[in-house]
Amino acid sequence: MPSFPSLPNFHKAGRTATTARPRVPVPTARAIVDCGVYVDGKRLPGRFTPQQALAEARGTDSGFVWVGVHDPDETQMNDIAQIFGLHPLAVEDAVVGRQRPKLERYDDTLFLVMRTVSYVEHDMHAVSEIVETGDIMVFTGPHFAITVRHGEHTGLAGVRRELEGQPDQLRMGPPSVLHAVADHVVDSYVDTTESIEEDVNEMEEAVFTPDSKVGIESIYQLKREVVELRRAVTPLGIPLERLVTNQALPVPTEFRRYMRDVADHHVSVTEQIAYFDEALSSLVNAALAKISVQQNTDMRKISAYAAMAAVPTMIAGVYGMNFDYMWELHQRWAYPAVLVVMAVLCALLFRSFRRNKWL
Repeated sequence: MPSFPSLPNFHKAGRTATTARPRVPVPTARAIVDCGVYVDGKRLPGRFTPQQALAEARGTDSGFVWVGVHDPDETQMNDIAQIFGLHPLAVEDAVVGRQRPKLERYDDTLFLVMRTVSYVEHDMHAVSEIVETGDIMVFTGPHFAITVRHGEHTGLAGVRRELEGQPDQLRMGPPSVLHAVADHVVDSYVDTTESIEEDVNEMEEAVFTPDSKVGIESIYQLKREVVELRRAVTPLGIPLERLVTNQALPVPTEFRRYMRDVADHHVSVTEQIAYFDEALSSLVNAALAKISVQQNTDMRKISAYAAMAAVPTMIAGVYGMNFDYMWELHQRWAYPAVLVVMAVLCALLFRSFRRNKWL
C-alpha cells in the first residue's frame, strides 16, 4: 500500500498558539496618588518615593510620610507593605476590599477600615441604583500614614489640601491623617443622608397624595438602598468609639477630642438612617393599603354594574321561558311596559349605588 506523509497535529499547534502570556506587573508607582513628607506641620518641597520619604521622616523627631494609594493590586500593596512593615493580614484586607468597618492594632500600627458612600442621581419613580459604596483603609504607625482607597468616589485630594492648611493639626503626626479621613468619610455620610431624606419626603408626598399612582417597586428599591447605606455606615460606630475611649491605643489625647466630634456626627447619621428605615416600612404598608382600597373600590363598581345588569337579564329570562299562559304577551302595551320596568329598576339601582358612593 502507498504510504502517506503524517499530518501535523493542528490541535496541539492551536493549544500552543493560544497559551496565555505571563501577566506584566504594573509598577507600584502607578497605584500611588501622592507621597508627601510633613515636618513640624509643613510639607517638605520636592517629590519622594516611599523609601526616600520614610527615610526623610525618620531623620526628624516629629516628621511623618503620608502615602495615598488607589486600587492597588496584590503586588503593589506587598511592595508598600515591605517598606513600612505592614502586617500581612491587614495587607490582604487592603487588597481585597469590601471589608466590614473595623479597627485593628498590630503592635504599634493601627488599621482602620471604613466604607464610603455616594449618592447617585436617579429618576424618583424608577428602579435604579441610589447609593454607591466603596472602601477607605488607613494605616498609621511611627512616622507614616497610608491611605488605601477603592472606588471612584470620595477622593482624598481635597482632604490633603485642607489638612496642609492646618499646621497645628498636622503636628499631631499620623493620627491627624486618621482624623481627617474619618471626618471626611462621616461628612460624606451626612451629605448622602440629606439627599436620601429628600427622596423619602418626596415619596411620602406621592404616596399620601389622593389619586396618585406610586409603584411599590420604587419604594422597595429605596428601602433596599437605605438598608445598603445602613450596612455601610452603622458598623463604623464601634471603631470610632474605641478610638475615643480606649486609652491603650497609641494616639494622643488631643486626637481623642477631635474623634469625639466625628463619633457624635456618626451617631446622628445612624439615627437618621434608622428613621428612614422605619418611614419606608410605613410607606410600604401605606402603599399596600392604598392599593387594597383601590381594588375594593373597583370591585364595588364592578358589583354595582353587575347588579344593574342582572335585573333586565332576570326579566328577559322569565319571558324567554315561552309559557302558554302569560296573558300580557298578547297585549300591545306588554313589550314597552317591560322595557319601562327594566329602565326604572336600573335607574333606581343606579341612584342607590351613587348615594352609597359605589359609583
